[in-house]
Amino acid sequence: MTAFPSPNHGDRRGQVPSLIVIHYTGMADSPSARARLCDAAAEVSAHWLIDADGTTEQLVCETRRAWHAGAGRWQGLDDVNSRSIGIELANPGDRPYPAPQMDALRRLLRDIMDRWSIGPAAVIGHSDLAPGRKIDPGPRFDWEALATEGLATFARPAPTDPDPALAEGLSALGYPDVPARLDAFRLRHRPWAAGPETADDRRTVARLLGTAAP
Repeated sequence: MTAFPSPNHGDRRGQVPSLIVIHYTGMADSPSARARLCDAAAEVSAHWLIDADGTTEQLVCETRRAWHAGAGRWQGLDDVNSRSIGIELANPGDRPYPAPQMDALRRLLRDIMDRWSIGPAAVIGHSDLAPGRKIDPGPRFDWEALATEGLATFARPAPTDPDPALAEGLSALGYPDVPARLDAFRLRHRPWAAGPETADDRRTVARLLGTAAP
């Protein structure tokens, strides 16, 4: 196997990658993030790191289990690390993502999705699988732009869309059954929304589930 710089990985426990999880590093710069992701004492890692200028480095072989998702669930399944490929974007979490970085992410996503036959609905954020615990890649991340290229999912509702039960819809999408899951859903699809659930929350879920009119 080709030598990759991070020692923090393990066996996939019989799983193959079926998810892609996008993170931000939450650190000042890419060298600092790389140092931590490659530090054996830190016990964290990701398969890929993308700098603000688009420089892309593989830290862990994709056939190995990187340690990026932690405790969390998606579509009722735990041990997300064994089932996923983790991508870290060098960003402290308080600023937009530069165009060169997003362009590099698009290229990388296409390659990974082709390589492992992963569809756009399986490209998620760290916040999606860990509501209330994680917020990355955050409200500044442009999910809608990725969705227009078939690299993720995103929806804006129409007044004529169905208005289903929110809890059932969030479960069907894959969100864990925890109190913070509406916040996690909004962080990705409606980052400007606040307060109790609304019809637009429910209609966005319906559109994502394919029950709304095209």
